Amino acid sequence: MSGPYPDRRELLAATAAAGAVWSSAARQPATVRKKYPFRKSINLWAFPYPDKMNLEQCLKLAKDAGFDGIELNYDLENDLSPKNGAKEYAAIRRLAEKIGIAISGVCSFLFWPYPLTSNDAAKRARGLELAEKIASCAADLGTENVLVVPGAVHIPWRNDHDPVPNDVCDQRAKDAVRKLIPLAEKLKVYLNIENIFFNGYLMTPFEMIDFVDSFQSDRVRVHFDTGNIMQYQFPEHWIAMLGGRIKNVHLKEFTKKGTDVSLEAFRPLLDGTTNWPAVMEAFDRIGYRGYLTFEYFHPYQHYPEALIYQTADSLDRMLGIK
Repeated sequence: MSGPYPDRRELLAATAAAGAVWSSAARQPATVRKKYPFRKSINLWAFPYPDKMNLEQCLKLAKDAGFDGIELNYDLENDLSPKNGAKEYAAIRRLAEKIGIAISGVCSFLFWPYPLTSNDAAKRARGLELAEKIASCAADLGTENVLVVPGAVHIPWRNDHDPVPNDVCDQRAKDAVRKLIPLAEKLKVYLNIENIFFNGYLMTPFEMIDFVDSFQSDRVRVHFDTGNIMQYQFPEHWIAMLGGRIKNVHLKEFTKKGTDVSLEAFRPLLDGTTNWPAVMEAFDRIGYRGYLTFEYFHPYQHYPEALIYQTADSLDRMLGIK
């Protein structure tokens, strides 16, 4: 007798029907993600270097996590610095080759204390000298990618930088890059101009295009950073406009949900508001085939290797590998 509740036979029938639906769904092919041919890279700033890991440990961890390359940073101390030279860099290059990981590029925070457009002539001269050392270091390491911050109207995280008028900043930046081109040609490296946004210079893709094209040199290209413009703009729009000028890339995750404009606004990959499917597709459409380098400034205090593996996994999903 059928009442307000199903009897045993009805329950069995319903269970069997549900099982059939589940079985059918399980047999359906999973959604296939488009695979992208970009190479995975990570910046050394994501590692607890040099406090808890030496360079060899970082290279090995990056390789173990599945990265194709690692971007190294030039500073005043540590393994890449003015205290070292061709001999030391050749040893690092051999070490990376032995481990099986490429050096995807060289960048530096030294463009901030020594801006190429500073009102202080001594700082400008020191900045140019360091830029030359960075380029030579990159060549010795076997990478052709040199990140260049061409200048700054303002540097909000420093209190020792006097604001530079926009037109003066532009002229000084062009003069500095022009002086670097002969060395870049000799070393066979590229001077990749990074979009910063927080520095008040090269704020739009139109300005970046005009700046890069003004040199009429293949050695001056773009190091495109997806996160630096995210506060008010969208990387997929820049990528389409910059096109083949892009020679190297930083993937920085950014969240528009907050109001912080410091380095704290950058997040672990996928923990933000970037439209990554659109960004990946934009890179593919312009024919980009280089490195995508995750850049992050906060190594995990505990289990720092977790960030490296999490980032590799996120990149695998973004690239359609997983």
